[in-house]
Amino acid sequence: MNRNPDHRVVGRFAPSPTGALHTGSLVAAVGSYLMAKKAGGRWLLRLDDLDAQRQVPGMSDDIMRTLESFGLLWDGEVACQSRHLEEYERAFAALQLAGAIYPCGCSRKEIARSASAPHIEDDGIPYPGTCRDRMDRGAKGVVKGNSVIRSWRVRVPEEEICFSDLRKGSYCQTLPAVSGDFVIRRGEGEFAYQLAVVVDDYLTGVNQVVRGDDLLDSTPRQIYLQRLLGFPQPDYCHLPLVAGPNGSKLSKRDNLVSHHLGNIAGREQALLLAVLRFLGQNPLPDLAGYSCSAILEWGVTHFKPFQLPAHGGVLTI
Repeated sequence: MNRNPDHRVVGRFAPSPTGALHTGSLVAAVGSYLMAKKAGGRWLLRLDDLDAQRQVPGMSDDIMRTLESFGLLWDGEVACQSRHLEEYERAFAALQLAGAIYPCGCSRKEIARSASAPHIEDDGIPYPGTCRDRMDRGAKGVVKGNSVIRSWRVRVPEEEICFSDLRKGSYCQTLPAVSGDFVIRRGEGEFAYQLAVVVDDYLTGVNQVVRGDDLLDSTPRQIYLQRLLGFPQPDYCHLPLVAGPNGSKLSKRDNLVSHHLGNIAGREQALLLAVLRFLGQNPLPDLAGYSCSAILEWGVTHFKPFQLPAHGGVLTI
């Protein structure tokens, strides 16, 4: 089924309601909005609320009100991962039927002991393939027959997975070296981010994914799942990251832009102009006296993707 029959550009912003938006989130929201609207497309909002235990009450509403305060108005209804569980089940069943996944009984401690060196990945190190052809017995977890299932993993190929990123250019990754056979479901039934985001984008017809550089390494895994499931591959653009104080990694507590906290009241236009400058655009000084909607309209008209900077840094007003 074609989820985007008219082939219009459909972009999205997909925050998690586990905390208030910060300046890095705002950069991703503005960047994705400008690129979708520049192409005459639609811009969707999805709340990645799959991790119920980490959600903060009232944060979904705060995120939406914060976006509105910057003039970032989404098209259509807000999507939520929590409403897509049946679709995740269907995708999981299709992968299982195709023999593309297998049950794993390894704990994180066991995986760490088998690794020769740490690696930046969802669980810290690439999976060594211990359970690819068998499962060790006797571990504690969810039991199926005589075996224990802690997770379900995708069998990854040896060949490179490559794609062209609008800002980064050609990017290739050999999955066994970076992630190994990666998790798509926990033993207790919770679906992992990699599977969820692929199904989410397909369901809503998203064909343009603009997000932060911190998710660049996840993209080849998602592309591989798209191929396995027969989903079309979106275009990708990974934006430079906003650094925290002293150039450190920005945390969820740094530079919050929350409607509820009121720490952006009266500064929305100045912050929006700062985001445009951070993205390599050159907003006119006179725009400081305009509304956020007018600033965004200027941004859409004058947005130049080739001016996106090679590196991130501190975002200053």
